[in-house]
Amino acid sequence: MKKVLGGLGLAVLAIVLIAAIGLMTWEPFFAREGVAPDSDRTYTAQIVRDEFGVPHVYGTADADVAYGVAIAHAEDDFTTLQDVVAMSRGRYGAIAGQDGAAVDYAYHLTGARETAEREWPKLPADTRALLDAYAVGLNDYARDHPGEIKLGKLFPVNGIDIAAGFALRQPFFFGLDRYLGPLVEGKPLPPEYGPSLSGTSTIDDAPRIMDDAAPEPRKTADAGPIPMGEDAEYAGSNAFAVAPEKSGGPTILVSNSHQPWRGGVAWYELIVQSDEGWHYAGANFPGSPFPFLGHNETLGWTNTVNTPDMIDIYKLVLDDSGTRYRLDGKWRDLEATDITLPVRVGPFTLPIRRTVYRSVHGPVVKNDNGAFAIRYGGIGSIGQLDAYYQLNKAKTYDEWYGILSRGQIPSTNFIYGDAEGNIAYVYNAAIPERQAGPDWRTVLPGDDSALIWQDTVDYASLPQYLNPASGWLMNANNNPFLAAGPGSDLSPDSVSPLMGVELKMTNRGLRAWKLMSEADRLDSDTLMRIKYDTAYEDAGYIKRTMDDVRAIDPKQHPDLAEARRLMLEWDLTADNIGRADSIALLMVREFMASSYQKSPWPDAAEELRHSKDHLLKYFGSLTPPMSELLRLRQGDVDLPLDGGSDTLRASTTWNVDDDGRLSVKHGDSFIQWVEWLPGQRVTSRSIQPYGAATTRPDSPHFVDQATLFIQHRLKPVHFWREDALTHATSRKTVSSQR
Repeated sequence: MKKVLGGLGLAVLAIVLIAAIGLMTWEPFFAREGVAPDSDRTYTAQIVRDEFGVPHVYGTADADVAYGVAIAHAEDDFTTLQDVVAMSRGRYGAIAGQDGAAVDYAYHLTGARETAEREWPKLPADTRALLDAYAVGLNDYARDHPGEIKLGKLFPVNGIDIAAGFALRQPFFFGLDRYLGPLVEGKPLPPEYGPSLSGTSTIDDAPRIMDDAAPEPRKTADAGPIPMGEDAEYAGSNAFAVAPEKSGGPTILVSNSHQPWRGGVAWYELIVQSDEGWHYAGANFPGSPFPFLGHNETLGWTNTVNTPDMIDIYKLVLDDSGTRYRLDGKWRDLEATDITLPVRVGPFTLPIRRTVYRSVHGPVVKNDNGAFAIRYGGIGSIGQLDAYYQLNKAKTYDEWYGILSRGQIPSTNFIYGDAEGNIAYVYNAAIPERQAGPDWRTVLPGDDSALIWQDTVDYASLPQYLNPASGWLMNANNNPFLAAGPGSDLSPDSVSPLMGVELKMTNRGLRAWKLMSEADRLDSDTLMRIKYDTAYEDAGYIKRTMDDVRAIDPKQHPDLAEARRLMLEWDLTADNIGRADSIALLMVREFMASSYQKSPWPDAAEELRHSKDHLLKYFGSLTPPMSELLRLRQGDVDLPLDGGSDTLRASTTWNVDDDGRLSVKHGDSFIQWVEWLPGQRVTSRSIQPYGAATTRPDSPHFVDQATLFIQHRLKPVHFWREDALTHATSRKTVSSQR
């Protein structure tokens, strides 16, 4: 019997081992083999790195430069590029587990691959060539560095793979995750953006204290390849443009984006130049061959997130089988596709089967409450790929605006400046053209095809400014009606409420508008002080927070008496000087988040107790210097930071480390300061929180910009080739020819 049992035990062990090996190896084995671009063209580029390791990529043709961009970026951060490639092929879960599988689900649900394949032939030939060249660069780096590859069959890739990544990411920048997450989980939907159309609450007019059933802010993995969860909840940026008559000299354009400091939507600085007229300095995201913001010789722009009502939700009427939905009195088959999500758990990758659905409206999510279809601006389009590329090469305002007015970039504000002294702000968005009558701020009936909009609003109807009398423009994720100062601002009545343009004001927006309105002259020094301002206005959610703290009864909460007194002494700044800065920093973020997202309003006593307990546990005091609490950390570098979650100097979100310090992960990121003096060549400066090689600890550029960053200093951008060569620390030529 022992022999039998022993033999059985070995057999079971063998089965377990076989199963384990299968779970570790099935995903690459069954993954679709990638296809390299169908081209025998040879690409050649020169990569020159300056004293901060920033790549300057030169080539004869634009496609040569794109090839070099891929090589340079891979040298600095191949890890993140692989995440983006995996995302664009629906395989991110095999790297990032459950959080990655959520991205893969969105990939299949939105039909990112199908969109890219369908729309690829419609892109201009030069844009397709650019994307293919970039793909070849990624493939060549992967081939030459096999030891860095973290997932089998991830390469080769082609231009369609790059386009699929864009198709997936674009709707998340204007809030798809706000609705997709609750729909998948069967939770109540958040209020929609924009003014009310029929008395229903929206993100702009909803009660400040929400029902307990309201959805909580959702979180996902840090530094993911698309803005989901916490990264999406706190998306923001500042932008400033000043005309020569207001600055007393140059046209000034300041890009002050707030993005995660690591990962797939972290900025990567570069300068590109070809003999075909492409010459641009700025930053891109991993997976892009061109910058998304920055400047060329004659003009530049930057972006801030805007949140018009871009998304509509429809409740479908299904038949008893759940396989058909009713539309205009007729039954239609609900498209259903079975998918397999790879979910990495430790050394294993589990195959999780799911079904995704589509109707004529768009993607469909089933939950316990029914079936809901989602439709959003820019759905089914990848036109932004060509638009951004062409914007890089625009030479005049008219040319730039003509490209933008195609409406191919679905969202984000554009703030502009140029060598001619023009400044502009366009509330850019592919806003659906909706008929009057229905309440577009609520869930819509899905059985009426008249509610399935097809077009977008006329671009000229969007809020926009050109050369306002004030001489300046700004946006800090606030509404577009406070952008240029008294006498120059637009009226909210100039825009149809059907467009759902947000009415909110951020603290950053209030501060920037006030400080710029009060300034007689906005020269570089004055504007620099505004950009690094760390104050909160005694208004909005800050005023309500302080009122709530004031209302805490020390007799009922004697343990909070000292903390309450300290908060009431706070000078409303996050400048590392005041005794109350640390406790205020901990307090403010949750109230800011509630204001931004209209999630349940925090209880002031509870939040104050959390903040107090944290400081006492880790610092033994309620008044540690904020510089000891708020830190920039990368590798062995550990530096003090200033700024708060909604100050112009932004330290937006953080991880709480084991020692109780707050390690900032999202806030001021890529900053670029551009000036055009009359009759002179453009000059610019920039800074990043870490360096050019954020995932390469052995690189001298892993964190070499950090000290400058915390000191509010900028480094030179060597836009002109002769300057780049003068400051070059390395030069090499890369080629696809083998």
